[in-house]
Amino acid sequence: MHRLLYPLVKPALFQLEPEQAHAAASAALRAAVLAPFGPALLRAEFCLSDPRLETECFGLRFANPVGLAAGYDKNATLVRAWPLLGFGHAELGAVTPRPQPGNPKPRVFRHAAQQSLQNAMGFNNDGLDAVRARLQRAYPAGIPIGINLGKNKDTPEADAVQDYVKLIQGLDGLCDYFVINISSPNTPGLRGLLNESFIAEVFGACLPLTKAPVLLKVSPDGERDTIVGLCRAAVQAGAAGIIATNTTVDYALCPGAKDFGGLSGRVLTERSFEVFRAIAAELYGQTALISVGGIDSAAEAWRRITHGASLVQLYTGMIYAGPGVVREINAGLLSRLESEGYDSLTDAIGAAL
Repeated sequence: MHRLLYPLVKPALFQLEPEQAHAAASAALRAAVLAPFGPALLRAEFCLSDPRLETECFGLRFANPVGLAAGYDKNATLVRAWPLLGFGHAELGAVTPRPQPGNPKPRVFRHAAQQSLQNAMGFNNDGLDAVRARLQRAYPAGIPIGINLGKNKDTPEADAVQDYVKLIQGLDGLCDYFVINISSPNTPGLRGLLNESFIAEVFGACLPLTKAPVLLKVSPDGERDTIVGLCRAAVQAGAAGIIATNTTVDYALCPGAKDFGGLSGRVLTERSFEVFRAIAAELYGQTALISVGGIDSAAEAWRRITHGASLVQLYTGMIYAGPGVVREINAGLLSRLESEGYDSLTDAIGAAL
């Protein structure tokens, strides 16, 4: 039914500004979760369960490899919805210690011809206390929940580690893994923390505070050897995994792009894959690898998985294809497992390496 419904709803949503459309879609989803038969109907429409899709990553079990990327559910207001849409995990945030409004509007732009988005949100969120209160009501959620952590815009770089420490102290026990985000292009100076010294410092400070896995999310921009070196440093510092990649500031990839913010969606697909492939060539088998960036089909998810990704994530693909894309990707992965002769998804991870 989603294949028929979303094409009817999408034009109306796309008449709205992107943030207004996001708010409308989120409100509709919250209402569906609370409706008497809503959860059962959502589950029947969007979920695909098959033991062949199950996998294990950094000690957690995932019913399928397709997860929600950080950025959509910044404030943990839809935690109970994501399992009903078929996701195998969901990453919330980015969350900062103190609430912040983010950058001035307009700050999100569609590039529909390229099936891409451009955002300059700037870690707008309700802050640690509000997110913690919501998670206390919604966690556990039935699927692994990750929290993407960011520093406040006005926190000096010299004090940045303490923002991550406060977040882990405040949210420990209310999620299944944490992600250190120092790769968003929308907080001034944040990418300046992408260096081996800070990575060692932040993991050294955060790991003793939690038993949950702590991962690093990296940028797709810069020299491949430098990015791989940062990932290697994170693993040596105790990171449980690498998430590659965040959005890109290479505006030449998208005709008509603004000169600020980060690009996601199909214009990022090849850049993200190439960076992920370089990381996997170095670290596959040594740490958990999660691939995100321009994934909107089973074919692309399969490419990332066979090149070493235990899990994949999407966000922009759902905006353009609708929430049914999760089930379609999982169904496509099952077809690939059958056609390639694999008994399970685990057997296919890293097969191209």
